[in-house]
Amino acid sequence: MSLISEIGSLLKISYRHYSQLLLSQLQDKGFNDLRPSFLEILIAISEKEGSSLKEIGNTCYLKKQTMTSHINELVKRGYVKKVKGEKDRREQRIYFTELGENFRLSLKEAISNVEAIYLDRIGEIELLKIQSHLRDHILKIKE
Repeated sequence: MSLISEIGSLLKISYRHYSQLLLSQLQDKGFNDLRPSFLEILIAISEKEGSSLKEIGNTCYLKKQTMTSHINELVKRGYVKKVKGEKDRREQRIYFTELGENFRLSLKEAISNVEAIYLDRIGEIELLKIQSHLRDHILKIKE
């Protein structure tokens, strides 16, 4: 396996582990209808509610078609709602519903719990190094 292929595989495994831990925490709170692919989007919405589909897509590095499909599914499941933009009525802004607000509270707690697990297993210094290396990596590949 080439160096870059192995790095890609390791990143994927790490992300899967993280998302499974997070999903498990959320399932314990009764949120049993979520897929790992929804987590990224829901985290982005919780960090900046009222974002447009395009803004969320850019944050998550997802194509418009994928974003539209995922948001429509989250609307159907009752987590979010679409609201037409005030300035541009064609633009849709995404907000949490009441269920989504309850989810957001559980999400914050779940992220905190998962972070505690990682801090215990890996340590803060090592996690900060990983974060720094990944940020540098992303900046370099964007050039």
